Amino acid sequence: MAIKKILVVDDSPTDRQFLTDLLSKNGFSVSTADSAEDAFNKVKQSLPDLVLMDVVLPGQNGFQATRTLSRDDATKNIPIILCTSKGQETDKVWGMRQGAKDYIVKPVNQTDLLAKIKALG
Repeated sequence: MAIKKILVVDDSPTDRQFLTDLLSKNGFSVSTADSAEDAFNKVKQSLPDLVLMDVVLPGQNGFQATRTLSRDDATKNIPIILCTSKGQETDKVWGMRQGAKDYIVKPVNQTDLLAKIKALG
């Protein structure tokens, strides 16, 4: 499945804008959410091809949101890449155990992110 529509979930307006600009310039259709709750609504409405999920979010964190999305029959086939400043190996292992397909640490290396997205497509 080719990845065309990406939902960026991040509570930082700066990070959302950076990722939106980067992905748009590379031909992706991008929508954004600033919380896990907002993300759940947008995922169910638009069924994106990929979710880029921050971990540190207001309310539910990105680990919890990833677990919820990856276990819901309606959304379990949508890959999630955790995109976070939490760079310890234990965070990566925990994120993958919650259902993430990949993990990238901020500040985002543009080439790495695009390669990870291509690998999932």
